[in-house]
Amino acid sequence: MAQGETKIDTLSQKEGENLIDGLKDHVPSLSEIVSVGKVFWAVVFLIVGYFVTRFLGSVLERMAEKSANYRITIKGLIPVIKISTWIIVLLVIIVGIFHPPVDGLIAATASIGIAVGFAAQDILKNIFGGVMILFDRPFQVGDKIEIGEYYGEVLEIGLRSTRIVTPDDSLVSVPNGELMNKSVSNSNSGEANCQVVAEIYLPITVNTDEVRKIAMEAAQTSKFVFLNKPVSVLFFNEVKERRSYLKMRLKAYVADIRHEFAFKSDMTEIVMRELLSQKVISPDDLK
Repeated sequence: MAQGETKIDTLSQKEGENLIDGLKDHVPSLSEIVSVGKVFWAVVFLIVGYFVTRFLGSVLERMAEKSANYRITIKGLIPVIKISTWIIVLLVIIVGIFHPPVDGLIAATASIGIAVGFAAQDILKNIFGGVMILFDRPFQVGDKIEIGEYYGEVLEIGLRSTRIVTPDDSLVSVPNGELMNKSVSNSNSGEANCQVVAEIYLPITVNTDEVRKIAMEAAQTSKFVFLNKPVSVLFFNEVKERRSYLKMRLKAYVADIRHEFAFKSDMTEIVMRELLSQKVISPDDLK
């Protein structure tokens, strides 16, 4: 038995060595996978991919600005096209240029994934958040949204952060990971129009019928108004500094979200001018 077992062990050892030698013959070395020529072409494709994404983004941006009706839809395609282009470029570089063995690629991907997972958890969380925004679509490029204390138009949805421009023309970058855990208010939800509310404080004794008539006419005659949706005037009683006021909320829709604040200013100016000129209120009431 002992001699038989020794022969079996010897044969098994030889078969194992032969199997390892065979695998070595089929597994390419690192020098075969990575070479100066392959690195050169990989860099070339990265540069081409960068300029292609920039070119496509700029073309779509110009098309969006020229079309008021399809502006939001076209802008919503920009982040999707950018990400898709980069995925194609990376696949061409990995599969077409380096074409590593499948087993080695899986092992390398797993190792890199574990290392990156520990070293860049926040970055991966933001990237995952960016992908979820593109699929879930709580908002898209061109929408007017409110995130915490910030309100503005979405300029770009990137893999790491979402950029919005505020009414005072400040650019705010919000990490996508934070957006996953915050409430987001969307003013237009992909439509070119959005609701605008102008608030005016009036004396408690004002004639609300006359005020409502003037406010409705002011909204309906504005060059920015979107008349396919309703205009409404609401009144609320508020107390400020121990004094009661009647707060009027004039709600109407602007045809293009880019004119939101111009429309709001337009309504406020017209209403106040008409209230004073028709003597519905007096300058003393505003003190």
